Amino acid sequence: MRRPLIGLTAYAEHVQYGRNELMAGMLPMTYVRAVHATGGRAVLITPDEPGTDVLEALDGIVFCGGGDIDPANWGAPRHPATEVDTVRDVAELMLMRAALAAGLPMLGVCRGMQLMAVATGGSLHQHLPDVVGHERHRAASGTDPLAAGAGDYGRHDVVVEEDTMAHRLFGRTLTVNSFHHQAIADPGEFIPVGWCPDDQTIEIVEHPGPAFALGVQWHPERTADLRSFKALAEASVRDRVAAA
Repeated sequence: MRRPLIGLTAYAEHVQYGRNELMAGMLPMTYVRAVHATGGRAVLITPDEPGTDVLEALDGIVFCGGGDIDPANWGAPRHPATEVDTVRDVAELMLMRAALAAGLPMLGVCRGMQLMAVATGGSLHQHLPDVVGHERHRAASGTDPLAAGAGDYGRHDVVVEEDTMAHRLFGRTLTVNSFHHQAIADPGEFIPVGWCPDDQTIEIVEHPGPAFALGVQWHPERTADLRSFKALAEASVRDRVAAA
């Protein structure tokens, strides 16, 4: 049986490659390796020429991390600390809504989890320190900001609600890495099922529908804990077999 084909939403950036400056479709290889390590086959989805036809070829999709989501998408003015990528927003909101409508298994990582809320009518806190009064959801200066062992900043516990998909996957508590300054305020159609116990920031959401749709605020692809990616791969195979 072939591996499930998992789409990864990527971003476009100007980069210097040798003597040439060019626009490149980019994504950290940690995402690709996480998909491959858990039984999937990764394919990048760039934000240029947005369309939903790519979903027809996929067995699952990961909405990956990245920059801020434009608050215009929920009718709010832009915070001074907010830096947006409108092209990526347009492409990924379109993909998210179509994937949900199609019941395609999905995983949202950091920005991807926030996109789940915005795509279904929810909203975000644009600058979390204004809400919780500290910056411990970002990493300490001089460390890898996405590594679980980065130090006191950028690392915290998550408490998971019992009798949920996330609880079956992660158990009651886990320790995660953290690097974000936006966070979910209104989850839209998604249900919050995991929180940072220190300040109640939403860390996990899941969709009440029948398809696998899980969002996590941290970056599992930068750690050895790939349970969320494995669950996506398993759901992608299960749904493909059921549809055959």
